[in-house]
Amino acid sequence: MRLSKLFAPTTKEAPKDAVLPSHIYLVRGGFIAQIGSGIYNYLPLGKMVLDKIRAIVKEELDNAGCQEVLLGFVTPYELWKESGRSEKFGSELLRFKDRKNNDFVLGPTHEEAMVDLVRNRVKSYKQLPLHLYQINTKFRDEARPRYGLLRGREFIMEDGYSFHESVEDMQREYALMEKTYSKILDRLGLRYRAVEADSGAIGGSGSKEFMVLAENGEDDIVICEKCDYAANIEAAKRAKKGVSNEEIEMTPGDFHTPDVRTIDELAAFFRIDPGHLVKAVAKKALFEDHEEIVLFFLRGDDTLQETKALSVTGALELTDATEEELEKAGLIPGYIGPEAENVTKYVDQELKDEDLMICGANRAEYHSVGYSFEGKDFDYRDLVTVKEGDICVKCGSRLTLTRGIEAGHIFQLGTTYSEALGATFLNRNGKAEPFVMGTYGMGVSRLMATIIEQHHDDKGCIWTEETTPFEIMIIVSNSKNEQQRVFAEKLYEDLRAAGKSVLLDDRNERFGFKISDFELFGFPKAVIVGKGLAEGNVQIVQRKTLEKEDVSAETVLEKLMES
Repeated sequence: MRLSKLFAPTTKEAPKDAVLPSHIYLVRGGFIAQIGSGIYNYLPLGKMVLDKIRAIVKEELDNAGCQEVLLGFVTPYELWKESGRSEKFGSELLRFKDRKNNDFVLGPTHEEAMVDLVRNRVKSYKQLPLHLYQINTKFRDEARPRYGLLRGREFIMEDGYSFHESVEDMQREYALMEKTYSKILDRLGLRYRAVEADSGAIGGSGSKEFMVLAENGEDDIVICEKCDYAANIEAAKRAKKGVSNEEIEMTPGDFHTPDVRTIDELAAFFRIDPGHLVKAVAKKALFEDHEEIVLFFLRGDDTLQETKALSVTGALELTDATEEELEKAGLIPGYIGPEAENVTKYVDQELKDEDLMICGANRAEYHSVGYSFEGKDFDYRDLVTVKEGDICVKCGSRLTLTRGIEAGHIFQLGTTYSEALGATFLNRNGKAEPFVMGTYGMGVSRLMATIIEQHHDDKGCIWTEETTPFEIMIIVSNSKNEQQRVFAEKLYEDLRAAGKSVLLDDRNERFGFKISDFELFGFPKAVIVGKGLAEGNVQIVQRKTLEKEDVSAETVLEKLMES
């Protein structure tokens, strides 16, 4: 391709709302162009990258025995009502009516549609297992689309769905997809970790996210310093945190604590470590048909993990409860304790059987001292946010926090959707059973931005070998110089004939402008045909390091073919 003919409008200015390198450089480099809030068009260079990522994803999935299909972008709303997700998914699900007043949605994910495709078509265990996938456009009506392709409303995604006769076979496929997704990310040249994750609106018994490590990542990841334990902060676990009871003396009973309402005030009042205090976190849980106050109890120096809390309640949303709402529920703000009555409550599992604690006494200006959880029949759950320095639940080593971008997610669905949608098969005994399912998703367009988040410098993109639109860019220093132009043209044709993807910058522009575009585009190599050609030399520039090497014009083709 000749750059004079390529539609690649580069700019010096970044979009006003762009803060991440991928957003800045993909727009400035003419890879993508915004057409609406969270919606982007792909220009030729962007489409080349997208096609290469798609090809790698497809090749590895096909090698794993998966079969590609293509479902409608528009899905009947009735299917979402059948599964029970019509309300659970919330306002991100874009609903609309056609001219006949039929209800539809723009699919953000296709569990319902794929189950509908398979039910009544796969009738026997003899047709299982079956894994169908698509690479298709999706739409989530994000409240605050931002970060370019990383959090847009419209995106391209690979989503796969497997159907099995047993949990064991589903788990086998789940493990295979973990390996397959790892192969894809390895080929894309990305550093990543597969981490335990919350299943969110998809549901199921377990899931893992593939998090690409990047300092601009949206998610906190917990990683063990010694073993392979890794988890999204929303699902991370830790070994039980010990709090010493030595030199602690408490006579059980209620203690007058006037104007002492917060954990910090309570710790200062009793001159005690917050680990001996019980924190009450009050939330208003919003359900499909009602709302209620829910209490969560944890150590004073811990923080409630909101996603864990939401999962425990099964609510659609959790919001902070106001003092007025607490008082209406018969609670006393600042003095709420585990013995509160007539309210739903959950206690962090690390408090089970703990004693010598201080908590609210459920009466104004009083706290219970020497409180014990021994023998208390509370609903104990994992509620805390894991912090840097906590101890690994797997090996006992120190946990650290890093940042990551979610590139893929795999789920063990079980029978959640097949039961809801009445999708069954005849088992080996001739009885109808719901399919056991797994579901798997990888953000194809998101990967395009993710690569740049991990591979860039202050000048622009640095594409990996497998994803670059062009392997080599030939830059004619002075396009009016006949010798340079003729040599560059011949090298261009020779490289193309040898199977290399080459971009010839034949524009009548300043040399500095051409170099800036090469650095912005981020192709692996450039050949500079300049003044040195008069002495029989050209230069090869490595984009990753920007190192230049003088090479004989006679051997440059051979040199480029070696790499």
